[in-house]
Amino acid sequence: MGEEQKNKGDMSFLEHLEVLRWHLVRSSAVILAFTILAFTFKSILFDKIILAQKNSDFWTYQLFCKFSHWIGKGDALCMDEIHFDLINITMSGQFTTHIVTAIIAGIILGFPYILFEIWRFISPALQKSERKYARALVFSGSFLFAIGILFGYYLISPLSIQFLGNYQVSELVQNQITLTSFISTVSTITLSTGLVFQLPLLVYFLTKLGFVTPKSMRKYRKHAVVITLVLSAIITPPDISSQILLTIPLLFLYEFSILVSKMVIKKNN
Repeated sequence: MGEEQKNKGDMSFLEHLEVLRWHLVRSSAVILAFTILAFTFKSILFDKIILAQKNSDFWTYQLFCKFSHWIGKGDALCMDEIHFDLINITMSGQFTTHIVTAIIAGIILGFPYILFEIWRFISPALQKSERKYARALVFSGSFLFAIGILFGYYLISPLSIQFLGNYQVSELVQNQITLTSFISTVSTITLSTGLVFQLPLLVYFLTKLGFVTPKSMRKYRKHAVVITLVLSAIITPPDISSQILLTIPLLFLYEFSILVSKMVIKKNN
């Protein structure tokens, strides 16, 4: 009640910080709860999810193989066995990896609530008519994040693992990949893809604040293509297939974001 009254009036800088602090505390509590949950179910987190991409029977590899047979290309798109061993070279390596991976899982699972807290923080600055879109925006952001996570996990990450895991400069050199390196590759690609899929939501808020317009986005479309290519190269490992797979949906998201910006401008007028 008191917080609502303060929101209606002018708040000092310290009062804004206090409100922000409680939003951060609640978000952190949710992330911690999901982190503990992920940490507890270790076998599901690692054997069924993270390390599953090392197996040749992973869903993505089987799908590509079936598609190859369906189009009459035989085994052309069937993935080979991934020839590398996962190793741990530090005493606390596996335990530290377990904690870090659980935290990343906690962030992913708690992301819809984080979006909700972000909206609660900025909603007092919006008009009353704009606040009714809160649920739709939180749902849209969560949906885009989930699509990005699934896209990164089932397409970008396994293709990267397949390429990098089987790549050899010489048959004299065997691949022995550290657990930290493998987990970092999978988690970074997956989480980053989920975040970049938030582009339409980001454009929505930037348009609301007057920083972005459909005209400016069309004007800098060529620049956006270059930035998208650079971003894809940063997120994905250095194999062209993964970069293309990420670049294509990002370009579609950019075009969709132009439509989002256009709708915001139209409603404001």
